[in-house]
Amino acid sequence: FETAQSALPAGAAAELDQVVQALAAAPARRPLISGFHDATGDPAKNAEIAKQRAMSVRAALLAAGIDKARIALRKPEVTTGSGTEQEARRVEMWLVD
Repeated sequence: FETAQSALPAGAAAELDQVVQALAAAPARRPLISGFHDATGDPAKNAEIAKQRAMSVRAALLAAGIDKARIALRKPEVTTGSGTEQEARRVEMWLVD
């Protein structure tokens, strides 16, 4: 994601299509989505942007036909460590039972 943005980046559709296919192949599994942000700037604003990033992914899954009841969101998380700020601005998704 771009700095301070929650719009899906170019290329996200191909990755989301893989997720949709995985969900179709495993109807009992649910996607768990979490937005991330880096440690710079205002923590409250960053958490809100991370939440909106996760919501953008959720909206894309809904548009692809995934049932709303299957999708779970997790609290936004801050990335710490040796990664770049660009790597920190991401959404992660896990398939859970």
